[in-house]
This record gives sequence, structure tokens and C-alpha cells, in this order.
Amino acid sequence: MNQKTSAAFVGASWVALGTGMLGYLIGLWRSDMLLNEKGFYFTVLMFGLFSVVSLQKSVRDRLEGFPVTDIYYGLSWFSTLLSIALLTIGLWNATLLPSEKGFYAFAFMLGLFGAIAVQKNTRDNQEFTKRG
Repeated sequence: MNQKTSAAFVGASWVALGTGMLGYLIGLWRSDMLLNEKGFYFTVLMFGLFSVVSLQKSVRDRLEGFPVTDIYYGLSWFSTLLSIALLTIGLWNATLLPSEKGFYAFAFMLGLFGAIAVQKNTRDNQEFTKRG
């Protein structure tokens, strides 16, 4: 990394994360779902966010030569794909309007993308600061 990540990209990443998470959570809060359904969708979001940050870190560690066990690397991929599969299965079987299903799917994916980008930017900027 030869230069610090631009403020515009850092800001856009945080906006993506915030928009995805807040949109998803506000949608859950305002929905007519039962509390156990809301809990399921909330847990899937948190699991997904943790999974993609873990995946981004393990991929980056491997690229930079830091040791990452195959088990952890595989679990990071598995948990990321599992969170997406759980959301897909949950929405497929939900008694929601198609527009609501689409809203949750896109908010979820935007949140995951934002989490990956924020993690990447944080790591890039820490590396730049160390060298600085």
C-alpha cells in the first residue's frame, strides 16, 4: 500500500455499511413479524456481518503472508455462504410481499459489502500509518 485510502472511499464504505444495516434494522423494527422471526433475521444479519469481516481478514492475511489455518479460512468462507443461504431460505419461506423480500435481501447484501469495505479501509490505513 503506497498511499492512504481516500476519504471519499472511506466515507462511501461507512455509508454503505450504515445504510444497509440501518435500513435492514428499521425494516425489522417496523415489520409485523413475530418477535421470533425478527430475532432470526437480526441474528442472520449479525452473523453475516461478522462472517464477512472474518473472511476479509483471513483472505488479506493469506495474501500478506500471515499464517491462517486452512480450517479457519474454510470456516470463514462457509459461515459467509451460510449466512447468505439462511437469509435466502428464510425469505423464500416468509409470508412477506415480494417487495419486502427484495428490500431485506438488498439491505443485507449492502451491509455485507459495506462491512468488507470498512474492514479493508481500516486495515489499509493502519498499514499506511505504521509505515508513515
